[in-house]
Amino acid sequence: MLRKSRNKLIAAIGAAVVGFVSAACTISITMSGASIPENLNTFSVEYIVNRAPLINPDLSQTLTDGLKDRIQNESRLTLNENGGDIIFSGNITGYSTQPMALKADAVSAQTRLNVTVKIRCRNTKDPKKDWEQTFSAYQDYDSENNLADVESELVTLIVEELTENIFNKAFADW
Repeated sequence: MLRKSRNKLIAAIGAAVVGFVSAACTISITMSGASIPENLNTFSVEYIVNRAPLINPDLSQTLTDGLKDRIQNESRLTLNENGGDIIFSGNITGYSTQPMALKADAVSAQTRLNVTVKIRCRNTKDPKKDWEQTFSAYQDYDSENNLADVESELVTLIVEELTENIFNKAFADW
C-alpha cells in the first residue's frame, strides 16, 4: 500500500514539473524543423561585407538577400531592417578557385569555387545564445568552362547552401 502511494506521489510531482516547464518555456516549431522561442518575433540581416582577397561584386548583396529570404520563408519571424530580436551580421572572408581533379596530361579536369563567410548572430532577448561561426560552401565545375560563364549559377548554389547552414545553426540548435 505504501508503495502505491509513493508511486502516485512521484507521478504527481513529475506531472507538476512537466506542466511547470512547459508553461515557462514555449517554443514554436516550423515545417523546416526550426524551433524558435516564442519571445522572438523579428530579425534583421546587416549587409554582409565582402573582405575576401578576390571579390565577386554581386556576392555581398546576393548573400545578404538570400539570408533574409531564407529566414522569411522558413520561419515565422518578421524582417525588421532597423534591428530585430535576432541580428545577423558578418563578412565574406574567402572567395577562391582551385584545381581539383587532374587529367592524364596533368591538366585540371575540375575546378572548385569556394566561398567562406564569418557570421555573427546576436540574440537581443537572450545574449547567452549569441554565436559567431565560419561557414564554407563550394561547387565544382568543368575546367574547360571559363569561371565567368558559370559563376552566376555556381554562386546561386553556394548561397543556397550557406544560407541553409546559417539558418540551421541559428534555429535548429535551440
